[in-house]
Amino acid sequence: MAKVTTGAGDAGYTSLLGEQRVPKYHPLPEAFGAVDEATSALGMARAASDDATVMTTILRMQQDLYILMAELATPPEHQAAVGMRVTLEQVAWLESLEDDLKRDVEIPNKFIIPGDSVVGAALDLARTIIRRAERQVARLTHEGVVQNTDVLRYLNRLSDAVFILARYIEAKSGGSTQAARPLEK
Repeated sequence: MAKVTTGAGDAGYTSLLGEQRVPKYHPLPEAFGAVDEATSALGMARAASDDATVMTTILRMQQDLYILMAELATPPEHQAAVGMRVTLEQVAWLESLEDDLKRDVEIPNKFIIPGDSVVGAALDLARTIIRRAERQVARLTHEGVVQNTDVLRYLNRLSDAVFILARYIEAKSGGSTQAARPLEK
């Protein structure tokens, strides 16, 4: 049986892939923790969906995010040994997905209020978490900690693709994708 509680993090440190330990509030665990949150929000959307294409698409995103988390958790000196890296092919898949989805749904030129459907709301939640992870990875990339710029590119495209996927699923279910409006006085 897998051991869940090890006690190794009781002092506030966590291990990266390899022997390095960093504080749990270090920017790397903050970044891959945000990606983990996004993966879970995507899982909520997948579990709530009854559309096979949407479910398959989300699962592929989740699988790619596990690769991305492993890359973030691996110090540069161990990257070759771990062998998990985000690639341009994964970025290109997201770009192709966006193009395919946009053929089937019109993206309104307005701010959208999430919540027309459970699946769409879960996707919008995932998108905001992905954006947080993207901001964290941008900082790590600019500081030279994350060296593979495809990680940042992937997160940027992923948030766009998830936004479009939410509009796609809501349009299929008759959602109105309500626009935000100014507050009444």
